[in-house]
Amino acid sequence: MSMTRRILKSWRAPRRVMRDLLAAGQREDRAFAMLFFASLLIFIAQLPRLARQAHFDPSVPLDARIGGAMMGIMFLFPLFAYLIAALSHLIARIFGGRGSFYTSRVALFWSLLATAPLMLLQGLVAGFIGQGPQAMLLGGLIAFGFAWQWCNAISVAESADAVVA
Repeated sequence: MSMTRRILKSWRAPRRVMRDLLAAGQREDRAFAMLFFASLLIFIAQLPRLARQAHFDPSVPLDARIGGAMMGIMFLFPLFAYLIAALSHLIARIFGGRGSFYTSRVALFWSLLATAPLMLLQGLVAGFIGQGPQAMLLGGLIAFGFAWQWCNAISVAESADAVVA
């Protein structure tokens, strides 16, 4: 199944999608690809907002804003994502989780990738409308959607029946 279909399916049945991802076997390249594409989509989502900010405040040029966003999202964010995944696994282990560091990474990285389309929408809203109640409402929706995806994914990843072929 393609990733776009899995993303759509994960909004209807997130636990089933997570079980399917884990049943495909332990492949670190697949986990890293999920994180990379999630980071790439999040970076692309920032471009309209950065263009708007550069238009209204030309003291910092657009290329400098894009360079800073690229450094933060494409290079630093993945390192923090690995750290957050490891910490979430250790916390789950305290509460009886039986998964592995790999299953925890897949849960976090998949949750980021599944919510990335909403982040693209937020980027368009921030670029066209700017900051305001619409952007705040959409940001809250994204936070709720990510939390919902991650809670469902981590519960499967840390369950006793988390099968990694």
